[in-house]
Amino acid sequence: MAFLSWLIVFLGGGLGSCGRYFISKIINEEIETMFPWGTLTVNLTGCLVIGIVIGLVERLPIHPYWGLFLVTGFCGGFTTFSSFSLENNLLLRNQEYSLLLVYTLMSLLWGFAGTFLGLILVKRI
Repeated sequence: MAFLSWLIVFLGGGLGSCGRYFISKIINEEIETMFPWGTLTVNLTGCLVIGIVIGLVERLPIHPYWGLFLVTGFCGGFTTFSSFSLENNLLLRNQEYSLLLVYTLMSLLWGFAGTFLGLILVKRI
């Protein structure tokens, strides 16, 4: 059973990482700016998705493997705090203090709001 759990997380994480790369690439190619819209979009979407999935897992008789696949695997691979940290460092190094503040606050506040909204949506369904 332990091997299967690892495999499920591995597969979910791989799909999440590919999804993050694909979405960030499309957004960053369309919008030329110092502001990291791709990572922000992915992280906020991931926060919403994780809220929905957790809400569903708590509410419905879903097999625990789905939680591992979607929450630990997919959302873990899809969202990225390391890129968020690096991009903040680059904004700081480029003395883009306003963008640094806006990006950090948007990521944190909207990320929490997205997770909360996902949980609320599931409860209302």
